[in-house]
Amino acid sequence: MAKIMYPVVYFGVWLCSLLPLRVLYLFADLMYVMVYRLVKYRRKVVRDNLEHSFPEKNKEELRRIEKEFYAFFCDYLVETIKLCSISDKELRRRMQFVGVEEMVKASEREGKLFVFIYLAHYGNWEWVSSLSARVREAGPDITGGHVYHPLRSKVFNRLFLYLRARFEGENIPMKETLRFIFRQRQAKKRTIIGFIADQNPKWSSIHHWTMFLHRMTPVFIGTERIGKQVDALIYYAQVERIRRGYYRCTLTRMVDDVCRYPDYEVTDRYFQLLEQTIQARPALWLWTHKRWKRTYEAYMERNAEAATTPHTSA
Repeated sequence: MAKIMYPVVYFGVWLCSLLPLRVLYLFADLMYVMVYRLVKYRRKVVRDNLEHSFPEKNKEELRRIEKEFYAFFCDYLVETIKLCSISDKELRRRMQFVGVEEMVKASEREGKLFVFIYLAHYGNWEWVSSLSARVREAGPDITGGHVYHPLRSKVFNRLFLYLRARFEGENIPMKETLRFIFRQRQAKKRTIIGFIADQNPKWSSIHHWTMFLHRMTPVFIGTERIGKQVDALIYYAQVERIRRGYYRCTLTRMVDDVCRYPDYEVTDRYFQLLEQTIQARPALWLWTHKRWKRTYEAYMERNAEAATTPHTSA
Protein backbone atom coordinates (compact mmCIF):
# COMPACT_ATOMS: atom_id res chain seq x y z
CA MET A 1 0.00 0.00 0.00
CA ALA A 2 2.85 2.41 0.87
CA LYS A 3 4.40 1.91 -2.57
CA ILE A 4 1.10 2.90 -4.17
CA MET A 5 0.35 5.83 -1.86
CA TYR A 6 3.78 7.45 -1.87
CA PRO A 7 3.70 8.71 -5.51
CA VAL A 8 0.21 10.10 -4.90
CA VAL A 9 1.21 11.91 -1.70
CA TYR A 10 4.49 13.10 -3.18
CA PHE A 11 2.80 14.51 -6.29
CA GLY A 12 0.22 16.32 -4.17
CA VAL A 13 2.88 17.85 -1.91
CA TRP A 14 5.09 18.77 -4.87
CA LEU A 15 2.15 20.40 -6.66
CA CYS A 16 1.30 22.48 -3.58
CA SER A 17 4.95 23.41 -3.12
CA LEU A 18 4.98 25.14 -6.50
CA LEU A 19 2.76 27.87 -5.07
CA PRO A 20 4.57 31.01 -3.86
CA LEU A 21 5.07 31.15 -0.10
CA ARG A 22 2.84 34.23 0.14
CA VAL A 23 -0.01 32.06 -1.20
CA LEU A 24 0.89 29.14 1.05
CA TYR A 25 0.76 31.49 4.03
CA LEU A 26 -2.86 32.29 3.16
CA PHE A 27 -3.56 28.56 3.50
CA ALA A 28 -1.63 28.61 6.80
CA ASP A 29 -3.92 31.36 8.08
CA LEU A 30 -6.98 29.27 7.21
CA MET A 31 -5.35 26.18 8.68
CA TYR A 32 -4.79 28.06 11.95
CA VAL A 33 -8.53 28.61 12.33
CA MET A 34 -9.20 24.94 11.67
CA VAL A 35 -6.40 23.50 13.80
CA TYR A 36 -6.72 25.85 16.76
CA ARG A 37 -10.33 26.97 16.80
CA LEU A 38 -12.25 24.01 15.35
CA VAL A 39 -10.21 20.80 15.74
CA LYS A 40 -8.36 22.09 18.82
CA TYR A 41 -5.42 19.84 17.93
CA ARG A 42 -3.68 18.77 21.14
CA ARG A 43 -4.73 22.01 22.79
CA LYS A 44 -4.91 20.42 26.25
CA VAL A 45 -1.33 19.15 25.86
CA VAL A 46 -0.08 22.54 24.69
CA ARG A 47 -1.92 24.38 27.46
CA ASP A 48 -0.60 22.06 30.16
CA ASN A 49 2.96 22.31 28.85
CA LEU A 50 2.84 26.09 28.78
CA GLU A 51 1.28 26.46 32.23
CA HIS A 52 3.95 24.28 33.84
CA SER A 53 6.81 25.79 31.85
CA PHE A 54 5.92 29.42 32.62
CA PRO A 55 4.35 29.50 36.10
CA GLU A 56 5.28 33.19 36.38
CA LYS A 57 3.02 34.18 33.46
CA ASN A 58 -0.65 35.02 33.83
CA LYS A 59 -3.47 33.43 31.86
CA GLU A 60 -3.59 36.21 29.27
CA GLU A 61 0.14 35.89 28.52
CA LEU A 62 -0.11 32.11 28.22
CA ARG A 63 -3.04 32.32 25.80
CA ARG A 64 -1.10 34.78 23.64
CA ILE A 65 1.85 32.36 23.45
CA GLU A 66 -0.55 29.52 22.73
CA LYS A 67 -2.12 31.34 19.78
CA GLU A 68 1.28 32.42 18.46
CA PHE A 69 2.48 28.85 18.63
CA TYR A 70 -0.42 27.47 16.60
CA ALA A 71 0.00 30.24 14.02
CA PHE A 72 3.70 29.42 13.74
CA PHE A 73 2.99 25.68 13.63
CA CYS A 74 0.76 26.16 10.58
CA ASP A 75 3.48 28.27 8.97
CA TYR A 76 5.96 25.48 9.67
CA LEU A 77 3.70 22.98 7.89
CA VAL A 78 3.44 25.01 4.67
CA GLU A 79 7.13 25.89 4.81
CA THR A 80 7.92 22.18 5.00
CA ILE A 81 5.71 21.58 1.97
CA LYS A 82 7.63 24.32 0.16
CA LEU A 83 10.84 22.42 0.86
CA CYS A 84 9.75 19.91 -1.80
CA SER A 85 10.55 22.29 -4.66
CA ILE A 86 12.24 25.38 -3.23
CA SER A 87 15.46 26.31 -5.03
CA ASP A 88 18.82 26.42 -3.29
CA LYS A 89 19.04 30.12 -4.09
CA GLU A 90 15.71 30.94 -2.45
CA LEU A 91 16.32 28.76 0.60
CA ARG A 92 19.77 30.31 1.05
CA ARG A 93 18.04 33.71 1.15
CA ARG A 94 15.45 32.57 3.69
CA MET A 95 17.59 30.26 5.88
CA GLN A 96 20.81 31.96 6.94
CA PHE A 97 23.63 30.19 8.75
CA VAL A 98 26.20 32.01 10.85
CA GLY A 99 29.46 30.39 11.95
CA VAL A 100 29.71 27.56 9.40
CA GLU A 101 33.16 28.51 8.10
CA GLU A 102 34.50 29.07 11.62
CA MET A 103 33.19 25.64 12.65
CA VAL A 104 34.81 23.92 9.67
CA LYS A 105 38.11 25.75 10.26
CA ALA A 106 38.07 24.74 13.93
CA SER A 107 37.70 21.06 12.99
CA GLU A 108 40.60 21.39 10.52
CA ARG A 109 42.82 23.30 12.94
CA GLU A 110 42.27 20.83 15.77
CA GLY A 111 42.37 17.73 13.59
CA LYS A 112 38.88 16.57 14.52
CA LEU A 113 37.02 14.10 12.32
CA PHE A 114 33.63 14.87 13.86
CA VAL A 115 31.54 17.87 14.75
CA PHE A 116 28.25 17.26 16.59
CA ILE A 117 25.56 19.95 16.60
CA TYR A 118 22.81 20.06 19.22
CA LEU A 119 19.49 20.93 17.56
CA ALA A 120 15.89 21.11 18.77
CA HIS A 121 12.32 21.19 17.50
CA TYR A 122 12.57 24.95 17.43
CA GLY A 123 11.96 27.28 14.51
CA ASN A 124 11.83 25.48 11.19
CA TRP A 125 14.07 22.50 11.94
CA GLU A 126 13.32 21.01 8.52
CA TRP A 127 14.91 24.00 6.78
CA VAL A 128 17.95 23.61 9.04
CA SER A 129 18.66 20.37 7.13
CA SER A 130 20.05 22.60 4.35
CA LEU A 131 23.07 23.17 6.60
CA SER A 132 24.77 20.20 4.89
CA ALA A 133 24.96 22.14 1.61
CA ARG A 134 26.58 25.11 3.38
CA VAL A 135 29.04 22.79 5.09
CA ARG A 136 30.05 21.34 1.71
CA GLU A 137 30.76 24.84 0.44
CA ALA A 138 33.09 25.49 3.39
CA GLY A 139 34.71 22.05 3.15
CA PRO A 140 33.97 19.94 0.05
CA ASP A 141 35.42 16.81 1.65
CA ILE A 142 33.05 16.95 4.64
CA THR A 143 29.93 14.80 4.99
CA GLY A 144 26.92 16.56 6.50
CA GLY A 145 24.15 14.53 8.09
CA HIS A 146 21.37 14.47 10.67
CA VAL A 147 20.05 11.77 12.97
CA TYR A 148 16.34 11.08 12.60
CA HIS A 149 13.69 8.98 14.30
CA PRO A 150 11.71 7.04 11.65
CA LEU A 151 8.03 7.97 11.41
CA ARG A 152 5.37 5.31 11.87
CA SER A 153 3.86 6.07 8.48
CA LYS A 154 6.07 4.58 5.78
CA VAL A 155 4.68 7.03 3.25
CA PHE A 156 5.47 10.17 5.25
CA ASN A 157 8.74 8.71 6.50
CA ARG A 158 9.87 8.30 2.89
CA LEU A 159 8.65 11.79 2.03
CA PHE A 160 10.54 13.43 4.90
CA LEU A 161 13.70 11.50 4.06
CA TYR A 162 13.48 12.94 0.56
CA LEU A 163 12.91 16.48 1.84
CA ARG A 164 15.78 16.29 4.33
CA ALA A 165 18.19 14.92 1.73
CA ARG A 166 17.44 17.54 -0.96
CA PHE A 167 20.35 19.72 0.13
CA GLU A 168 23.10 17.09 0.44
CA GLY A 169 22.19 15.95 3.95
CA GLU A 170 22.75 12.33 4.93
CA ASN A 171 19.79 10.75 6.75
CA ILE A 172 21.03 8.67 9.68
CA PRO A 173 18.46 6.43 11.44
CA MET A 174 18.74 6.80 15.21
CA LYS A 175 19.46 3.10 15.73
CA GLU A 176 22.21 3.21 13.10
CA THR A 177 23.98 6.28 14.50
CA LEU A 178 26.91 4.49 16.14
CA ARG A 179 27.45 2.20 13.16
CA PHE A 180 27.45 5.16 10.76
CA ILE A 181 29.88 7.16 12.91
CA PHE A 182 32.33 4.28 13.36
CA ARG A 183 32.18 3.60 9.63
CA GLN A 184 33.03 7.23 8.96
CA ARG A 185 35.87 7.09 11.48
CA GLN A 186 37.30 3.94 9.93
CA ALA A 187 37.25 5.64 6.53
CA LYS A 188 38.71 8.81 8.10
CA LYS A 189 35.94 10.95 6.64
CA ARG A 190 35.31 14.30 8.27
CA THR A 191 31.67 14.48 9.30
CA ILE A 192 29.30 17.05 10.79
CA ILE A 193 26.12 15.63 12.32
CA GLY A 194 23.04 17.34 13.71
CA PHE A 195 21.26 15.75 16.69
CA ILE A 196 17.72 16.85 17.55
CA ALA A 197 18.13 16.16 21.26
CA ASP A 198 14.93 17.48 22.85
CA GLN A 199 12.89 14.31 22.34
CA ASN A 200 11.35 12.12 25.03
CA PRO A 201 13.22 8.85 25.67
CA LYS A 202 11.46 5.57 26.46
CA TRP A 203 11.64 4.22 30.00
CA SER A 204 14.40 1.78 29.01
CA SER A 205 16.48 4.61 27.51
CA ILE A 206 16.36 6.96 30.49
CA HIS A 207 19.80 7.36 32.10
CA HIS A 208 19.73 10.98 33.18
CA TRP A 209 17.27 13.64 34.36
CA THR A 210 17.76 17.39 34.27
CA MET A 211 15.78 20.42 35.39
CA PHE A 212 14.25 21.90 32.25
CA LEU A 213 11.49 24.52 32.16
CA HIS A 214 10.75 24.06 35.88
CA ARG A 215 10.37 20.27 35.70
CA MET A 216 12.61 17.25 36.11
CA THR A 217 12.95 15.98 32.55
CA PRO A 218 14.29 12.70 31.14
CA VAL A 219 16.82 13.38 28.39
CA PHE A 220 18.84 11.58 25.75
CA ILE A 221 22.57 11.54 26.47
CA GLY A 222 23.70 9.98 23.18
CA THR A 223 25.16 13.16 21.67
CA GLU A 224 27.47 13.66 24.65
CA ARG A 225 28.27 9.97 25.10
CA ILE A 226 29.17 9.34 21.46
CA GLY A 227 30.92 12.72 21.27
CA LYS A 228 33.30 11.58 23.99
CA GLN A 229 33.93 8.27 22.23
CA VAL A 230 35.06 9.96 19.02
CA ASP A 231 36.42 13.21 20.54
CA ALA A 232 33.99 15.40 18.60
CA LEU A 233 33.66 19.16 18.62
CA ILE A 234 30.32 20.13 20.18
CA TYR A 235 28.20 23.01 18.88
CA TYR A 236 24.79 24.49 19.63
CA ALA A 237 22.42 25.73 16.93
CA GLN A 238 20.66 28.92 18.01
CA VAL A 239 17.69 29.40 15.66
CA GLU A 240 15.88 32.72 15.32
CA ARG A 241 12.86 33.68 13.24
CA ILE A 242 13.70 37.05 11.74
CA ARG A 243 10.24 37.44 10.24
CA ARG A 244 7.69 35.23 8.54
CA GLY A 245 9.54 32.89 6.19
CA TYR A 246 13.03 34.02 7.22
CA TYR A 247 15.33 32.34 9.77
CA ARG A 248 18.87 32.64 11.06
CA CYS A 249 20.80 29.74 12.62
CA THR A 250 23.92 30.70 14.60
CA LEU A 251 26.39 27.93 15.38
CA THR A 252 28.34 28.41 18.61
CA ARG A 253 30.84 26.12 20.26
CA MET A 254 29.56 24.75 23.54
CA VAL A 255 32.71 23.29 25.14
CA ASP A 256 36.45 23.32 24.43
CA ASP A 257 37.07 19.60 24.99
CA VAL A 258 34.06 17.32 25.52
CA CYS A 259 36.21 14.56 27.04
CA ARG A 260 37.25 16.76 29.96
CA TYR A 261 33.72 17.30 31.25
CA PRO A 262 32.01 15.08 33.85
CA ASP A 263 29.25 12.84 32.54
CA TYR A 264 25.99 14.64 31.76
CA GLU A 265 27.40 18.14 32.19
CA VAL A 266 27.43 18.82 28.44
CA THR A 267 23.87 17.47 28.13
CA ASP A 268 22.76 19.73 30.98
CA ARG A 269 24.43 22.69 29.32
CA TYR A 270 22.54 22.02 26.10
CA PHE A 271 19.21 22.07 27.93
CA GLN A 272 20.17 25.29 29.70
CA LEU A 273 20.87 26.90 26.33
CA LEU A 274 17.66 25.52 24.86
CA GLU A 275 15.66 26.85 27.81
CA GLN A 276 17.13 30.31 27.24
CA THR A 277 16.21 30.07 23.56
CA ILE A 278 12.64 29.03 24.35
CA GLN A 279 12.18 31.70 27.01
CA ALA A 280 13.26 34.37 24.52
CA ARG A 281 10.51 33.37 22.08
CA PRO A 282 8.35 30.53 23.41
CA ALA A 283 6.00 30.20 20.43
CA LEU A 284 8.70 28.67 18.20
CA TRP A 285 9.11 25.44 20.18
CA LEU A 286 7.02 22.33 19.45
CA TRP A 287 4.60 22.40 22.39
CA THR A 288 2.37 19.62 21.01
CA HIS A 289 4.85 16.97 22.18
CA LYS A 290 3.96 15.13 25.37
CA ARG A 291 7.41 15.98 26.65
CA TRP A 292 6.75 15.24 30.30
CA LYS A 293 4.50 12.17 30.11
CA ARG A 294 7.20 10.20 31.96
CA THR A 295 7.67 11.76 35.38
CA TYR A 296 10.58 11.51 37.77
CA GLU A 297 8.26 10.22 40.49
CA ALA A 298 7.04 7.37 38.29
CA TYR A 299 10.65 6.61 37.34
CA MET A 300 11.67 6.29 40.99
CA GLU A 301 8.66 4.06 41.70
CA ARG A 302 9.59 1.77 38.81
CA ASN A 303 13.16 1.52 40.06
CA ALA A 304 11.98 0.78 43.59
CA GLU A 305 9.66 -1.96 42.34
CA ALA A 306 12.44 -3.46 40.20
CA ALA A 307 14.79 -3.47 43.21
CA THR A 308 12.29 -5.33 45.40
CA THR A 309 11.18 -7.83 42.76
CA PRO A 310 12.86 -11.22 43.42
CA HIS A 311 14.87 -12.62 40.53
CA THR A 312 14.31 -16.26 39.68
CA SER A 313 16.81 -18.41 37.83
CA ALA A 314 15.77 -20.92 35.21
